[in-house]
Amino acid sequence: MKKYVSLLLALTATCLINAQSRSGDPALSEVWTPVPTIIKPGKTASEAPSDAIVIFNGSDLSSFAGEQGKKAEWSIDGGAMTVKPGSGPIFTKQEFGDCQLHIEWRTPSVVKGEGQGRGNSGIFLMGRYELQVLDNYKNVTYSNGQAGSIYKQLIPLVNACRQPGEWQTYDVIFTAPRFSSNGRLESPARITVIHNGVLVQNNSTLLGATEYIGIPEYRVHKSKEPIMLQDHGDLVSFRNIWIREL
Repeated sequence: MKKYVSLLLALTATCLINAQSRSGDPALSEVWTPVPTIIKPGKTASEAPSDAIVIFNGSDLSSFAGEQGKKAEWSIDGGAMTVKPGSGPIFTKQEFGDCQLHIEWRTPSVVKGEGQGRGNSGIFLMGRYELQVLDNYKNVTYSNGQAGSIYKQLIPLVNACRQPGEWQTYDVIFTAPRFSSNGRLESPARITVIHNGVLVQNNSTLLGATEYIGIPEYRVHKSKEPIMLQDHGDLVSFRNIWIREL
């Protein structure tokens, strides 16, 4: 009986506290400044919002450079740019740190190769943290190397790949690592990735820069660096690339 009386008293006290909180001035918990900036969102998920920086609009590669500042040599056709095998990676001329990135990609409709040799490319945030691009539609490879992975580090939550030749989307929220003045890592990079509308990386912590061989580790770098798109020898295409600095 005492147990139920104690429970009743506790419930009564909670109700009194809630009633008192509701009888106060609601304005005390209202915050009016700063006022969020008004932007115009895109009409579709692919269209850039008004505050975005359009990296590729389908017409030219003026926002990109090749290795060592050379001209980007990838081809453009039908509003998309495609890797020119052997020409090397391309880099954004502008540098970015914390960002929201939208990018669409397509692997060749004619399937050649298997595993890592099938529709391979990569999106290197800050030029060193790779979000893998790969044709993983009925294509088996190591889990931390498939599409949606942070290459050789983080396995995607699911495989959300479309069929070869179909356009796919990545929507990325990236938080750059922070380094102290003496070069020590203060906080690691973090990433959220939505692949074709499906969450595949959920605020995941990166272990360091991407390494093909060996253990990833952090090396001090600037707070903003170019984004790199990889030439892995396959005819992977990209379009509708825009970014919001955060």
